[in-house]
Amino acid sequence: MRIRMKSLPFLLLLYVAFSYAFPVLPEKNNEGENMQLIQEYLEKFYELQPDPEHLAWRRSTSPMVEKIQKMQEFFGLEVTGKPDPETLEVMQKPRCGVPDVGQYGVILPGWKKTKLTYRIVNYTPDMTQTDVDNAIQKAFKVWSTVSPLTFTRIYNGIADIMIAFGTGAHGRCPRYFDGPLGVLGHAFPPGNGIGGDVHFDEDEHWTEGSAGFNLFLVAAHEFGHALGLSHSTDRGALMFPNYAYINPTEFPLSG
Repeated sequence: MRIRMKSLPFLLLLYVAFSYAFPVLPEKNNEGENMQLIQEYLEKFYELQPDPEHLAWRRSTSPMVEKIQKMQEFFGLEVTGKPDPETLEVMQKPRCGVPDVGQYGVILPGWKKTKLTYRIVNYTPDMTQTDVDNAIQKAFKVWSTVSPLTFTRIYNGIADIMIAFGTGAHGRCPRYFDGPLGVLGHAFPPGNGIGGDVHFDEDEHWTEGSAGFNLFLVAAHEFGHALGLSHSTDRGALMFPNYAYINPTEFPLSG
């Protein structure tokens, strides 16, 4: 039986909101660095085509201007089409690696079954294996609490959701990680092969608490993608793309 992931009551629960804050990173003052930041950000998350010479920026109706406007609209910023300080600030925040628009910028069909398996392929040295196991299990509980889905861990073979830590170009994944304080993790929508899989950037510092990046919070977000959900424009929603810390004990659906 196909899970109807688009049902309104279900989505209202999945997009549960919570308040959080994350320290602002220092702005880049160099114009060249800013242009590279903007170009790479929009290519990753807003389907901007590569422009090594940055020539498109010189035209007021260029694709880059249009993509900046779309990004500003998504994050609730003033839509100017210009890389103002507030826009650059948002672009520098650690976030999920799933695009905000494009193929995965919409809610996709969910799994065609309710009993899903997961496997933790490897571990981060930042945390004990027990703490990683607990964070992953707790993150899955967020979703099993508000849906008919169940998640069973397996230790060998191919699971519906394969979970791994990696750096840079990792394995056969078509995406790559960009080092510390950039993309924290990414996931793939339900399906065969890499579908449903979740990867975390080992270049980040993973923790149980507020120092570094809380694995439970990032995992809960990425598992939402693995179930077919897109990013939310609501700054207080679990599926908002930028990371910020909330005490896991205060998480609304953590059990």
